[in-house]
Amino acid sequence: MSIHFSKMHGLGNDFVVIDTTGQTVSLSPDQIRFIANRHTGIGCDQVLLVEPPHQSEADFRYRIFNADGSEAEQCGNGARCFARFVHDHGLTDKTRLRLETASGPIETELESGNLVAVNMGPPCFRPAEIPFVADREADTYTIDLDDRSVEAGVVSMGNPHAVVLVENVAAAPVAEIGPLLEHHPRFPRRVNVGFMEVRDPNRIRLRVHERGAGETMACGSGACAAVVSGRRRRLLAERVVVELPGGSLMISWQGDVDSDVWMTGPATFVFEGTIVL
Repeated sequence: MSIHFSKMHGLGNDFVVIDTTGQTVSLSPDQIRFIANRHTGIGCDQVLLVEPPHQSEADFRYRIFNADGSEAEQCGNGARCFARFVHDHGLTDKTRLRLETASGPIETELESGNLVAVNMGPPCFRPAEIPFVADREADTYTIDLDDRSVEAGVVSMGNPHAVVLVENVAAAPVAEIGPLLEHHPRFPRRVNVGFMEVRDPNRIRLRVHERGAGETMACGSGACAAVVSGRRRRLLAERVVVELPGGSLMISWQGDVDSDVWMTGPATFVFEGTIVL
């Protein structure tokens, strides 16, 4: 099977984007892991598939596969790259799109330069829907690990996130605590783990251990989750610049549970090619 692809990234969070509307593509988890491998494949954090929509009101179906072959419900940086891809490849002339995802619809809007705004929808704090094992909803939860306890905000942005407040994000134990929380039994579908340093009410620094991929240069849904969690803890303002290892995103959220979270950041084309599987 020969597949044409594009390589893209959002602040260093990199993707292999495959258009299935013009070619027949069926990928197994093993094939996804091969594509994502940085030594023997193309190399990426996630593989994104462009598919025809199943729902009449959507423009495209947007599917996300992690580097370990598992399918994810949502990816904010990927959504920006997806929107840029379908426009630049002539699959649509719309600058505003409605995308169908495994966690529900999202909206994207192309802005000037290579910026794309994404309406990520409202956050979800109900434990059963995140999913997260808890007796009641709370702003933060104490999660017991083998030799310590961690205080984390837990929220879904279409995919589950735990947000840990740290004093110095550069020294945060991302490689140690990230996998422990990702696979903790209180997260039945695993979790993305953000480590957030608050600089001031309008600026944070963030590193994210992504479920199925490890630490990435940037995580769009993780940036949204961090701002939402920070707002719930009364630490942040309505508009926040999120500084990630790969660059910055602007996140906006009014603060009530029915308000949508907006994310704005770049989407960058790297190269395109063909791979034989």
